[in-house]
Amino acid sequence: MTPPTVAGIDVGGDRKGNHLVILRGTELVCNSSKTSPERMLDQCRAFGVAAVGIDAPCRWRTGVAGRLAERALAQQRIFSFATPARELAMASQSGFYRWMFNGERVYDVFAAHFPLFSGGEKITGSVCFETFPHAITCAFLGTNVASAKQKATQRRAILEREGIETAPLRSIDDVDAALCALAAHYLVEGRVDTYGDESGGFIVVPKL
Repeated sequence: MTPPTVAGIDVGGDRKGNHLVILRGTELVCNSSKTSPERMLDQCRAFGVAAVGIDAPCRWRTGVAGRLAERALAQQRIFSFATPARELAMASQSGFYRWMFNGERVYDVFAAHFPLFSGGEKITGSVCFETFPHAITCAFLGTNVASAKQKATQRRAILEREGIETAPLRSIDDVDAALCALAAHYLVEGRVDTYGDESGGFIVVPKL
């Protein structure tokens, strides 16, 4: 039986750019950096990818309380950047939210061929979905062990434990893209926890 082919995208700001990793089972078949959303889509389609994990918010905040997915993860002591309303992000002069706008563009480009995940543990057809490396690390190691200070070591160790060769992953951005691809593998297999709702978007994390 042919193992599923999945992808992960680490979304960066304008300077860092996007990093893409494609896995066929545990084999790393594509690893590219500073890649446009259109080029990443072409690569995912060429390799027959089933699911794409994206490290960027899939929805902007719309209510006063914030996104349900982020609040639900925070209750598990898994914290992320709070996604603002799009208008507030647009008005910001700091440039911090550029990566979120870059993520928005990735979702928009992928939408026709990889519709956004709409909930549940099983998928039918190709999808893209939101995830992020810290939550994935917490799923594998626990919130008491997962550490931002040790992320380079911990995240590589998770990939290696799953049988994925990490030598070709030259940066933490490559590693994070590979972790997002690993989350996609778990989604294809139906082994995930999902946080959020359809209006605010779901965050998907492997279930161990």
